[in-house]
Amino acid sequence: MAELRPSIAKLSREDVSTVAGLLRASGVELDLEAELSREIALPWVLKGADSGEPLAFSLVWSVADELQLIDIASHPQHRRQGHARALLNELLSYARREHKRLILLEVRQSNQAAIRLYESVGFTTSGVRRRYYSDTGEDALLMRITFDPDTGLILPEQNA
Repeated sequence: MAELRPSIAKLSREDVSTVAGLLRASGVELDLEAELSREIALPWVLKGADSGEPLAFSLVWSVADELQLIDIASHPQHRRQGHARALLNELLSYARREHKRLILLEVRQSNQAAIRLYESVGFTTSGVRRRYYSDTGEDALLMRITFDPDTGLILPEQNA
């Protein structure tokens, strides 16, 4: 018997209220309705294999040959189960399929678990945004992956 696996799909209007609750529980504030109508937005949801309920969410903006990871969150009761990693892997696959050159993100300097996750899929730190987060004044690390748009291979960072 085949093992059931979570699925990843674009956020649908039917899942907005459930995902909004997931985001609130994770301390993330996003206007999901606005993101659904934003042409550059790629809102993805990971749904549980058994329940079909949203367990994790990511929001990426796609502009020209670049992607910007805006947010990624797993429901607090479903963390450390590989859901964020699955969403990141989907993002990398999308970048390769669409011949993107760059994925960028900012992450709180104190969020070591997220930094380790990002590094494990190929992100490198390329800079610091001082006092980036208005709620705490914390610095943000700038992280990136650069691809060869023709081959999809991750290129080593010259300035990391």
